[in-house]
Amino acid sequence: MSISASHVTGAVTLSDARIVGPDGIHDGWLTIEDGRITHVGQGPAPRDGHSLGGRHVVPGFVDIHNHGGAGGSFPTGDQETARDAIALHQRHGTTTLVASLVSGPVPSLAAAASSLADLCEDGLLAGIHFEGPYISKDRCGAHDPGALRDPSPEEFAGLVKAGRGHVRMLTIAAELPGALDTIREAVASGVIAAIGHSDATFDQTRAGIEAGGTVATHLYNAMPALGHRAPGPIAALLEDERVTVELINDGFHVHPAMIKLAFDVAGPGRTALITDAMMATGLSDGIYQLGAMAVDVTNGQARLVEGGSIAGSTLTMDAAFRRAVREVGLTLPEAVQVTAATPARVLGLSDRLGTIAAGRFADLVVLSSDLEVDGVMRRGIWITEP
Repeated sequence: MSISASHVTGAVTLSDARIVGPDGIHDGWLTIEDGRITHVGQGPAPRDGHSLGGRHVVPGFVDIHNHGGAGGSFPTGDQETARDAIALHQRHGTTTLVASLVSGPVPSLAAAASSLADLCEDGLLAGIHFEGPYISKDRCGAHDPGALRDPSPEEFAGLVKAGRGHVRMLTIAAELPGALDTIREAVASGVIAAIGHSDATFDQTRAGIEAGGTVATHLYNAMPALGHRAPGPIAALLEDERVTVELINDGFHVHPAMIKLAFDVAGPGRTALITDAMMATGLSDGIYQLGAMAVDVTNGQARLVEGGSIAGSTLTMDAAFRRAVREVGLTLPEAVQVTAATPARVLGLSDRLGTIAAGRFADLVVLSSDLEVDGVMRRGIWITEP
């Protein structure tokens, strides 16, 4: 299935908009030309435009941890179904998406990365994320335990090569033999090192951060709980100003109170909401696959058929945005920061996306009064026209 969109030719002005940025909300207008925002103003538009009727406009969502949707699973490397997954998430406002793989045999990971690199070169994906295989067997969650291995800088360099410059992130357990050298290799290769699926102590986690780890893969999940004598990775990741923490805000993975606790400590500038979505996203309950593992989705909650571990989510970023406002108590500007501006910064793309400003890509989401998606624009082209 191909991704379709409503093309916009020439300059277009969106008027009567409530424009939301990390620093506030203002009533105004914006002009778009050649896929970029050229002007942003307050008050009435200087020319006739497409009236948004006072609806909110937020930057397109940026999801840095996503395994698929609409029946497509990025770990398979299948391009046709990957396009279906991308299209689904675009309709829900995610205009920038990183494809996450799960642990598997190294040749299979390399082949999937090579295939998905084509979609990166087509501009449909913002990169590839290896979530494993260098993770803890004790904290592997929905990953195949038989595919896990100790980190190797040389082996990881081969995976980076297979991704042809499009590998953006590696999740790694900092306590494993070879982990610190592999983190250094990742950073030297321009890959974000994320600490997660880890049984590390507080000190081992800090060593991983000192080696170059700058992201916490889905904080709280697949790591030891906070302890008053054994604080573990959660405390080390939360307290360090160099680390951005991912959070799955679906009301199932993490209680809203713990989302709020992490937000209060890390602040909007160090918090990135993610979906961790898997292939069942957008589909009905049933049995699905995540890598080599069978997953039972019941009432929208994904768990392994064998053992019952949580196996990703069926979350979309617009739902995460709404929950951030309604359940966690974030303001709209704060919700924009954690769903767009902060993850864009993590990817090194703040100069191109994540905020509504002149010179940025025209990646926009139009929201109704109840924060439902009424329209999505990507690179100046309507995916869904309001």
